[in-house]
Amino acid sequence: MDHNGTERAFDNEYWNNHEAGLYVEARTGEALFVSTDKYDSGSGWPSFTRPVDPNAITMHEDYTMGMRRIEIRSRNGDHHLGHVFDDGPRGSGGQRFCINSCAIRFIPRAQMQAEGYGQYLALVDSAQSTTR
Repeated sequence: MDHNGTERAFDNEYWNNHEAGLYVEARTGEALFVSTDKYDSGSGWPSFTRPVDPNAITMHEDYTMGMRRIEIRSRNGDHHLGHVFDDGPRGSGGQRFCINSCAIRFIPRAQMQAEGYGQYLALVDSAQSTTR
């Protein structure tokens, strides 16, 4: 998060998590992604079709690694989260938000209300998140 690094594929906490809940920024607790927008991209990192609120993240051009990428940072914390690519599911907007597990914390659905994230329960419970 501090040095703009990338975790190893398939060797991180949330790449294969299929539990219902909310993903928040690891340090600030900003709500970032819901489980209904998470999908298996085959990349080995947690991948989402969209953020909970587009204003919760900032995007910046990144030319490291010898290519042009779009870096994603948390708005409030200004911490490196990962990158966004245009190879996501077309039916959900076509973007893949590829996020480092160390940059997020998962809150299971059953704990969301108690941890102050009750306003996101409807998004987690929605079978078709693409309608929002």
